[in-house]
Amino acid sequence: MKVCTYSGLTMAVLTRNEHCPPHVHTGTNKWGARFMFSFWRDQVHLWDVTPVQNRPSARQLEGLRQTLMQPANLRRAREIWWNSVQSVCLVNQHWDTGAGEVVATAGPQTKVIKAASFNARANKTVLLFGGQSSPQEIAL
Repeated sequence: MKVCTYSGLTMAVLTRNEHCPPHVHTGTNKWGARFMFSFWRDQVHLWDVTPVQNRPSARQLEGLRQTLMQPANLRRAREIWWNSVQSVCLVNQHWDTGAGEVVATAGPQTKVIKAASFNARANKTVLLFGGQSSPQEIAL
């Protein structure tokens, strides 16, 4: 489903057999790119471009990234992803309570995310940690 456009290129969330991490697809008949986004912070990263030899300019890729980072576009990408995949791709990951972010390894301030969901109306991610009964909300 279409999220937004930049310079005539459509950025879209595919709705069949999609996989984590959350991402959008864009490109031409010569190249394709994927941009990752998350449900816990407002950042977008270029994931990959294929084939590498047909990679567009850094300026074009940055324009695409910045377009997706616009609040309305990022919110739409999250909503489409959640409605089609029904996952925010955070279950069983480690949450650092001090830093307020997902981390790769467990540490003294980490908790395991046991459940996670997205409230599209409120634009919030809801996390439930192991050993806790009340969830934590992340306003986006």
